[in-house]
Amino acid sequence: RAGGAAMEPECRVLSIQSHVVRGYVGNKAATFPLQVLGFEVDTVNSVQFSNHTGYAHWKGQVLNSDELHELYEGLKLNKVNRYDYVLTGYTRDTSFLAMVVDIVQELKQQNSNLVYVCDPVMGDKWNGEGSMYVPKDLLPVYRDKVVPVADIITPNQFEAELLTGRKIYTEKDALEVMDMLHAMGPETVVITSSDLQASLGNDYLIALGSHRKTKADGTRITQRIRMESPKVDAVFVGTGDLFAAMLLAWTHKHPNNLKVACEKTVSAMQHVLQRTIKSAKAQAGEGNKPNSAQLELRMVQSKKDIENPEIIVKATVL
Repeated sequence: RAGGAAMEPECRVLSIQSHVVRGYVGNKAATFPLQVLGFEVDTVNSVQFSNHTGYAHWKGQVLNSDELHELYEGLKLNKVNRYDYVLTGYTRDTSFLAMVVDIVQELKQQNSNLVYVCDPVMGDKWNGEGSMYVPKDLLPVYRDKVVPVADIITPNQFEAELLTGRKIYTEKDALEVMDMLHAMGPETVVITSSDLQASLGNDYLIALGSHRKTKADGTRITQRIRMESPKVDAVFVGTGDLFAAMLLAWTHKHPNNLKVACEKTVSAMQHVLQRTIKSAKAQAGEGNKPNSAQLELRMVQSKKDIENPEIIVKATVL
């Protein structure tokens, strides 16, 4: 637009996540939505696999912490190690995670306003039982090193329980757990999924968000929200990565309105998942269960929904 609004200042994200040749997880799930929403994205691929590990076969390479450090050194030598955001997700290695913390701390010295968005991926619940799918020794690293330098975290219920050592049975428990997580460092906490009872019934999943801000005069304001979104009956991979990326974008665009940021994130999520399941079922054919390849997120097809999501899931302010 000639003579239109002034250009938005460039906003640059360093995303340290997995890469797959085919499909959408990690950086492949985060980069496109962030770019569509106007962010510059610099990606470090913590692994390069042929496809995600939910398939029958996968092959590829893993980046170690020295190699991560070397890539960062290259950026630093060229003096282009200035970022507005850092985004991280699934990691299996403690030394790699510790190196990420070192890099985040150094980047925060370069830019005190840097926001670190961390999805502390450690495990999940199946039929009520939680289990870790990363090595156990990652928990203390996340708890003692990563979460204290993070600004926004997106654990699921099981991960929130692991980080705080406290079980969640009621919404009140969840709010207290989120307060415990705030006390560890992050000013924004979103519990992306939980097994709490939804008022809309069993076909809905509850997510909870909490934003704690300290005003100049030292007073603290906490905004808390609850969302109920329709369950989609399939196992998707890459949804958490997409969620964290979109939450980064929408909290940037609505910095003091967690309600709107979460509504846009969760609504876009729903659009992508509905399109994906519909398409997967069509590919699989009547009565057949879609396979991993058919269930890959329909990312490109959802460009308009990612850019400008129609709000189909509303948040309740608590």
